Amino acid sequence: MPDKFAIVLAAGQGTRMKSKLYKVLHPVCGKPMVQHVVDSLNRLDTNRIVVVVGHGAEKVKEQLGDNIEYVMQEEQLGTAHAVMQVASLLKDKPGTTLVLSGDEPLISSQTLEALVSHHEASGAAGTILTRVMESPTGYGRIIRGADGLVERIVEQKDATEQERAVREINTGTYCFDNEKLFKALDKVSNANAQGEYYLTDVIQILKGAGEKIEASITEEITVGVNDRVALARAEALMRERILNHHMRQGVTVIDPHNTYIQADVTIGRDSVIYPGTIIEAGTVIGEDCIIGPQTQLKNCQVGDGVEIKQSVLADSRIDNGATVGPFAYVRPGSHLGENVKVGDFVEIKNTTIGKGSKVSHLTYLGDAEIGQDVNVGCGTVTVNYDGVRKHKTVVKDHSFIGCNANLVAPVTVGEGAYVAAGSTITKDVPDGSLAVARERQTNKEDYAKKIIKK
Repeated sequence: MPDKFAIVLAAGQGTRMKSKLYKVLHPVCGKPMVQHVVDSLNRLDTNRIVVVVGHGAEKVKEQLGDNIEYVMQEEQLGTAHAVMQVASLLKDKPGTTLVLSGDEPLISSQTLEALVSHHEASGAAGTILTRVMESPTGYGRIIRGADGLVERIVEQKDATEQERAVREINTGTYCFDNEKLFKALDKVSNANAQGEYYLTDVIQILKGAGEKIEASITEEITVGVNDRVALARAEALMRERILNHHMRQGVTVIDPHNTYIQADVTIGRDSVIYPGTIIEAGTVIGEDCIIGPQTQLKNCQVGDGVEIKQSVLADSRIDNGATVGPFAYVRPGSHLGENVKVGDFVEIKNTTIGKGSKVSHLTYLGDAEIGQDVNVGCGTVTVNYDGVRKHKTVVKDHSFIGCNANLVAPVTVGEGAYVAAGSTITKDVPDGSLAVARERQTNKEDYAKKIIKK
């Protein structure tokens, strides 16, 4: 098998985005556009990926990491000029080279694999990824000869009336014999109104040298993103693709139009996603879960049989059989064990809760370690911050925390201990003890009547 190379064009500033953020770093379904492209290439087992960077180069490198090669295009003088910058890395190397844009997040590894296969099987010098559109206005048309091979690409503004009737368009993604590509690039001229070097000219140069040019038609919709309108369209198409994938894998999505799932999310079979749910990148959900309605999960690990309703969870782990919500907030660093119950208006932060424990309502647990089979009463607060540092609260197995208790950290409640309702605990509670920290009740008879008279 010949080596596979890929050149990703990611040097354009993207002025039409009207943004401080470098164009290819704008996210689509939670992942930067250029990352979508590189991930598809990685799934294709590409030998070398070279990203052509310009504006915002350091941010792109930071996003893609050190496993990618980079070249700088100091001046943006056209697509062919961008590819020329890679000559020092790939010129004279036998193999097949994909050339694609970093602002086409919808292109999949399956489409790229089909393009490469078509190219190598045909023995062509170059193969263009094309698509047939009902309304091709604005796109370059693929003009084929009598033999079915590509004769040329004609831009909309240069096309005759007959050529404008052609519905096969150029997607801007190409596959080339690597050595022939760089030989043709040496002959590309910038003698045009824009003074730029265009990659489409390579097609005509190869044709003029008697080389064969093929086209591989895809049914997949690929969208080059140049402004916020196209970004929204790419987002909608990607969202639909992601939802369809999960449903085909055995997940029930009650209302796909009101459900948002980002890329890089895993959901197990027979889980049900209710409307208004947002599931962000990095989240893994097990089987037989009920998620939503009106729930947001970000980078969470969720076990089997978990139920989460009307709640927000981030950077946390929820084990099998746990229930969360409604109206709970589980903040980063938290771990809810098996069959834990976290109820309404409960906030959990950087806290571990052991198997079978219950935090049913109106409670804040921060920087705490709660053991197994603990009951935490309504209105309990771990007082974890002294104004300078955070401190830890430990509640050991089988303990009972009464309603409206304040546990002033650092403090430990021993195994099987009880904390009386309304207590403010500032000292450790030994195993099996009852802690009461409140003033004894005093009743003043008939005093309420005096208040009313006043």
